[in-house]
Amino acid sequence: MPGFAKAISSILGAMRGEDEHQFSMTQTVLSDPVLTQKVLRLANSGMYSAFGQRINTVTKAVLVLGTEAIGHLALGLKLIEELTRASPDSAIAHVEMEKAVLAGMVAQQVAASAAARDSEEAVVCSMLHTLGRMMITFYMPERWTALQAVGGTGGEDAAAPPVLGLTMEEIGRAAAEHWGLPKNLINGMRRVEPAERGDAFTHEDWLAAVSTMSSQCASSLWNDDEEGAANVRALASSFSSMLGVEPDHLMSAIEKAKETAAADLSIAPLAKPAEKREADIATRRMRAEGNKVLLSGVSDMRDVVATANPGQMMSMALETVYQGLTFSRAVAFLRNRRENKYIAKMGLGDGVKDLIGGLSFDDTYSANVFHASLGSDRVIFVENAHDTRFAAKLPQWWKDSLSGGRSFVILPLSSNGQPVGFIYGDWDDSFPAIHLSQTEFALLNDLRALIVKTVVRRQQVETAAAAAKPR
Repeated sequence: MPGFAKAISSILGAMRGEDEHQFSMTQTVLSDPVLTQKVLRLANSGMYSAFGQRINTVTKAVLVLGTEAIGHLALGLKLIEELTRASPDSAIAHVEMEKAVLAGMVAQQVAASAAARDSEEAVVCSMLHTLGRMMITFYMPERWTALQAVGGTGGEDAAAPPVLGLTMEEIGRAAAEHWGLPKNLINGMRRVEPAERGDAFTHEDWLAAVSTMSSQCASSLWNDDEEGAANVRALASSFSSMLGVEPDHLMSAIEKAKETAAADLSIAPLAKPAEKREADIATRRMRAEGNKVLLSGVSDMRDVVATANPGQMMSMALETVYQGLTFSRAVAFLRNRRENKYIAKMGLGDGVKDLIGGLSFDDTYSANVFHASLGSDRVIFVENAHDTRFAAKLPQWWKDSLSGGRSFVILPLSSNGQPVGFIYGDWDDSFPAIHLSQTEFALLNDLRALIVKTVVRRQQVETAAAAAKPR
């Protein structure tokens, strides 16, 4: 694995550096644009939400999380990247890789439950725990076939000594030593049997225990069946004392990892890949049809922009975005300057009719996502409104009335620099995760520009009428 060997030398060098090692780690991560983006995404993910702050630079990530944590994150990410690139066509190798990633997910959640220091260390150890299996499936597939011929599917580890002359663990540890990985990681790669903690129990022993349990959990969770579930319960019970976590808490941690795996993995039966592919195809087909609806709706609005009034244009726009983006709900708000409020005037979707009368809020600026959109006159897309870190940016009126929306879009409408209203649309949890394309953003901006054109014309007419009145 020459690519990985080269990458980790600089990461390990930064982790071991005595002078300016924080700056060295920052430089190491920044030298790889893909790694930079992945580190920042992880630094801002749910596992670090306790820090309660947005991390926008690698320098800050290193300062907040520490050189060791970032180093371990980088090692894990580079390992996945190298394995993915090394043998993209090997289904067996991909199984082993995804099991390793799943083991890392379990380890992260278990380490969080145990309030362990350096949870990333546990993640890397758990991913490396089956490194021997990964090395054989990626680089010696014919030997893997021989192992299965002797030991059967699932019996490859037991067949390794007579077929290869080494255990899988010895192969993995030899590779790790060749790369110069830290001794604590190498020692944490060893397989242990569950037992009570002795007086000499060390942090490295804990790492070995969590990586052993996590890799065994990954194999048991893989097929998402009752036999595997029973094995997981047994593992949680037997490793509880050694890990210092109650069995119920271990099961909760494993369940969280399972949920993450179901969303993130691609070939594990646990992730239901066939259903994902079907859903993805259906979603792409729906989006393509939806874009046609948006394009057609914008065209219709252009045809009547010279004669339609703002209310008619708002109605056309609301119907267009509701159908084109397959919103669960869509609501049009207008600003009432006499009452100093934004008031919902029309809406589409289940239950919206009953909500309209109570949907309003003050137009006085408040630090939330709606006023941010209105103040900047920019379309805002919120991917996950249920993220706890985003709660402070959501106004109470939204939480009281529209919190069923998981993702939503705000289309502000401004005339002469002053907000006059906006269109809101959301998707509930029944809709697949969505990211708006540049084409969709462009069509939404065209749509709101056409509404604003009629508003400006109405204002000009009213201004002229007022000026013509005798004084």
